Amino acid sequence: MKAIKLLPVLFLFILAACSSVRVNADYDKNVDFTQYRTYAFHKSGIDKVQISEFDKKRILYAIDNELSKMGMTKSENPDLLINIFTKERERLEVNQFNAGWGYGWGYGWNPYLWGGRNYVSSSTEGTLYIDLIDAKKKELVWEGEGVGYLTENRDQKEKQINEFVAKILAQFPPK
Repeated sequence: MKAIKLLPVLFLFILAACSSVRVNADYDKNVDFTQYRTYAFHKSGIDKVQISEFDKKRILYAIDNELSKMGMTKSENPDLLINIFTKERERLEVNQFNAGWGYGWGYGWNPYLWGGRNYVSSSTEGTLYIDLIDAKKKELVWEGEGVGYLTENRDQKEKQINEFVAKILAQFPPK
């Protein structure tokens, strides 16, 4: 249960600061993407995503906004179903400074700095997947992926999520 409560906090780190989002997409090369004009969210799939309801709403709103910019409309009888999925991993960075050993330029050995200083920082790197599923065939036709970090600054979260989703969906439809 603690893990589920921590997921919204961890998800804050998923959608990293501005330019650190790395995106990728994969798709079925036999699909004609010009046939897709309408969409709906795949409720049963989205309900399984273990992030806060607020973040889920932010992501869905951002997807809705980006798809409408592309001329697509939301429909009760859609051509595409939209699903999302997230995952995260903890990243540790260890830096050791002034250990008191070594050769070459610098201060050399110092008996008062035995052991030096270790600095450990951690961050959570996360991935957001946006899946587009052919509603008639029930087959995945396109998947966009974005990897990055998000700060804990709640005031900037919506802006970062919008940017994250925009960068992923900029790859749709495939060229």
